Amino acid sequence: MPRSRCVEWGLAAHTLAGNTESGDRHLVRPFPRGALLAAVDGIGHGDEAAVAARIAVATLDSHWEESVISLLQRCHEALSWTRGAVISLASYNDDDRTLTWAGVGNVGGLMVRTLPLSAPAKEVLLLRGGIVGHQLPHLYASVIPVSPGDTLVFATDGVRGDFVDRLAARLPPQALADRILAEHGRSTDDALVLVTRFLADEP
Repeated sequence: MPRSRCVEWGLAAHTLAGNTESGDRHLVRPFPRGALLAAVDGIGHGDEAAVAARIAVATLDSHWEESVISLLQRCHEALSWTRGAVISLASYNDDDRTLTWAGVGNVGGLMVRTLPLSAPAKEVLLLRGGIVGHQLPHLYASVIPVSPGDTLVFATDGVRGDFVDRLAARLPPQALADRILAEHGRSTDDALVLVTRFLADEP
């Protein structure tokens, strides 16, 4: 299972039949004392959607140290000549165990708590309508606390949103990503599920 010092993750994805490349992409970019996590859905599907998604991921990877608002603005500029994309991303700070997240479009984000008595059992990412590269809304980022064992799920719109109702969050990240895609993926679109679990401090 892929992991860094503070996170481990699993990925499940499929490409719409008849296309050679998916327009749905992800990024897990560990850095000292944290990680940048993102899911990107290029508008439409096929080669042009894939181009937009690749550019967005490369932009995020190149500027990982910036705020999530700044990253969305950079993607907006970089995607201006493409179809555009919808993007949800989160920057995790292990020093104070907080997650700053934001989203434009319809890539769903869900945080599931391992200790629901200490915070809401589930928190849903507040999404802003728009298309990065064409119609950037007023951007808003929220900051939420993170505990060891908490699980973050990003899912593109090729995954039905009802996956949140029966989420087996204690599964390992890869097993959980595979199950969500198998049980809730749509056959009419590209689809991607990124599951990230936050780890306890190393001794």
